[in-house]
Amino acid sequence: MTTRDARAPGLAALAALVADETRATCLLALLDGRAWTAGELARHAEVAPSTLSEHLGKLVHGGLLTEERQGRHRYVRLADARVAQLVEDLAAQVAPDPAVRPRTLRAANAGSAMARGRTCYDHLAGRLGIAVTDALTARGLLRQDTGFALTDAGLRWFAGAGIPLDRAGRRPLARACLDWTERRPHLAGVAGAALCRHALDAGWCERIGSERAVRVTARGERALAELLDIRRSALR
Repeated sequence: MTTRDARAPGLAALAALVADETRATCLLALLDGRAWTAGELARHAEVAPSTLSEHLGKLVHGGLLTEERQGRHRYVRLADARVAQLVEDLAAQVAPDPAVRPRTLRAANAGSAMARGRTCYDHLAGRLGIAVTDALTARGLLRQDTGFALTDAGLRWFAGAGIPLDRAGRRPLARACLDWTERRPHLAGVAGAALCRHALDAGWCERIGSERAVRVTARGERALAELLDIRRSALR
């Protein structure tokens, strides 16, 4: 007679938390790595504030979100990188149906921008993320043959580019994250987050719109061409 796995109730409870379209919409929106107000999320999910508040309470209680209050505003964000990885991995299994067309031109433009370049919690994704990952691999800075791993040359490259890597925590230095638009892995982990943060802080990339889309600036095109030999056409 087998013993029932003690993790089963917790796994079922976690699955139930995600198995709601409104809550899933909130989790996907929060993959931009920023804190959102309850009102912003309610408008994004197209539900009443009272309804959204109930869903947020469940996500906070379940450990998927953290919250803080500033005056009258309630802000929420993903609890940590592990939650982001969970949402990313689940989302990668359910890529949008290509047969379903966007309802408006604005939606079509937003979808194109997200596919071109976006943040995936705290690292770069879309064609931009894949272009950077491929360039790192081609130059021998990143290995993909036995899982993602920075080489010694890769560590020196990050240091030489002025991109510090925080290796004190338990988060992997490099991790593969399946890109839901490109259907290929892009760089995540400490290195992916550090590169994304530097790209935004140095003005290589800038956020556009109200979601996760980013675009490469002229400064970024020059920097990525110089540092990684990425053709400008691959970034547009």
